[in-house]
Amino acid sequence: MSTAETRRTLKFDILEKSIVQDKNFLCTIVSYSIILAIFLNLNTFQSPFIGMIAFVIYYVINAVFLGNAFFEKENTFFRLMFGVLLLTLFLGFVGWLALIIYNLDATRVTLVLLVTATLSSLLNKRMKRRDASS
Repeated sequence: MSTAETRRTLKFDILEKSIVQDKNFLCTIVSYSIILAIFLNLNTFQSPFIGMIAFVIYYVINAVFLGNAFFEKENTFFRLMFGVLLLTLFLGFVGWLALIIYNLDATRVTLVLLVTATLSSLLNKRMKRRDASS
């Protein structure tokens, strides 16, 4: 492993650790702020650049939450990949429910993102508390 790869791995490990600790729900609040940015972008700006940046930040935060909640003993790459898979499944399921109940428009997409982010954050907190008590 080269020095550059080691630095990248260490930087992601530090980022992952700060997301997972989520002191004072800071990352959850950032996730909610990103959802607000996505909502505003869908309704007013309609900029692909803003949407792409917000999407990547939302996915990284919530995938790390879910990956660490369910796959804490795996290495970093697998935690992130399984977290992305779980987040995609949760988004699909909640989006499907919203589509069945009513039509999926910008407001309901925002609600789907909000529900999924809340679920990710709560699962992360629950698993962290459970691990601390055992």
